[in-house]
Amino acid sequence: MSPSPALPESSATPIDRPLTRSQRLDRLPFTRKHGKLLGASGIGWALDAMDVGLISFVIAALTVHWGIDKSDGSLIASAGFAGMAIGATVGGLLADRIGRRSVFALTLLIYGLATGASALAMGVGVLIALRFVVGLGLGAELPVASTLVSEFAPARIRGRVVVWLEAFWALGWILAAVIGTFVATSGPAGWRWALALGMIPAAYSIVVRLGMPESVRFLEKKGRHDEAERIVRDFEASAGIEEPQAASADGSAAGASGATAVAVAADGDGRVAADEVGVVPEADRVEATGGIWSAGLRARTAGLWAVWFCINLAYYGAFIWIPTLLVDRGFTLTQSFTFTLIITLAQLPGYAAAAWLIEVLGRRWTLTIFLAGSALSAIGYGMADSEATILVAGCFLSFFNLGAWGALYAIGPELYPTAVRGTGTGAAAAFGRLASIIAPFLVPVLVVSGGQVLAFVVFALAFAIASAAAFTLPEQRGKALAE
Repeated sequence: MSPSPALPESSATPIDRPLTRSQRLDRLPFTRKHGKLLGASGIGWALDAMDVGLISFVIAALTVHWGIDKSDGSLIASAGFAGMAIGATVGGLLADRIGRRSVFALTLLIYGLATGASALAMGVGVLIALRFVVGLGLGAELPVASTLVSEFAPARIRGRVVVWLEAFWALGWILAAVIGTFVATSGPAGWRWALALGMIPAAYSIVVRLGMPESVRFLEKKGRHDEAERIVRDFEASAGIEEPQAASADGSAAGASGATAVAVAADGDGRVAADEVGVVPEADRVEATGGIWSAGLRARTAGLWAVWFCINLAYYGAFIWIPTLLVDRGFTLTQSFTFTLIITLAQLPGYAAAAWLIEVLGRRWTLTIFLAGSALSAIGYGMADSEATILVAGCFLSFFNLGAWGALYAIGPELYPTAVRGTGTGAAAAFGRLASIIAPFLVPVLVVSGGQVLAFVVFALAFAIASAAAFTLPEQRGKALAE
């Protein structure tokens, strides 16, 4: 095992500590094994985004081919979000009980099959029911995937890795825009073929179940120490560590391999460099007794829930309705979908900027800045009155909004100890989904009352509130995950 790097001059007196399995993972560089895990999770994430994105194009297509009104479109969209709210809660609880990987695979299977069945729907009622089932799987998968990746990512770049995971959302939404533009517009049955492609996740779930490792932190909580040790050694071998430090049955290091304890100390601002061992500073240790609303966790839970609610209200209110609102403004279905595709492409640089800033400025500042940028962009889009201004404002909205999503998914799992990490992230996502249920119904009312300008002013206000709430969250950059 390579020697531990020198401690900062500002460090407190070093304390000899053995490496736990979690600390052994924290100090690793980003390896091929990390890349494989990120890719497997990311593909599932992209397929989720494709499904969510497709429904906005399907609603616009059904407005033309079936003559549905905005109330029907709102019901179709909200049914999926209602399922997501329940799925996020149940998925988070199950992830803390039966494992992250198992829940991830199960949710992919559920929503993949339900999406394929939606392609056969002969009426709005059946489509609404199937979208609810789709939402159950989709809502459970997203927080579980981010939790799993967070628990494997090296501490010094954990936030960046989770933003990379979230960036797969942009790829999936772009794929949805491509399918919507070239498949959903192909004729009266085009939307059916678009939804039929959503069955891909059902097949991919088999790959996920067989190829992904289970969370080491979860395995240790369940007493499955031999399995946890085997996974850690696989990751260490991928990093070139041929003789890893062995761990005892309770997860702490033992001397079986002859490895010695290493010195650990915090730097001046309380963070521990990941290349040391990622010990949780005393000030950041919280008890999970009493759950996510215990005394040590309730403030961060309240702040996180506020961000989740407001960002869901604004994001889904805007992006679910953008294709239809463009059609209402006189653009053809093809023009509307093409504009949406261009706007969607701006998500990629948004994620790239957030991935860089999150380890430079930190999670809290990155999330706050991108939410504030989303608020200003929403005002700009609401006031846009030409093709050029629609595209420019839409691209800025897409850039800042999706960068904020990346930072949000990065900070969520870091706020909770292992015992309630899945529950905490799932509950926040579930609360946010309540806003996404409301948003599709809210938009038609706002548009009738004050036009597109009023709708996007409301979205801007939601982003501003989320920005303020984000600034109340504790900064977790460079800190080890709480056990």
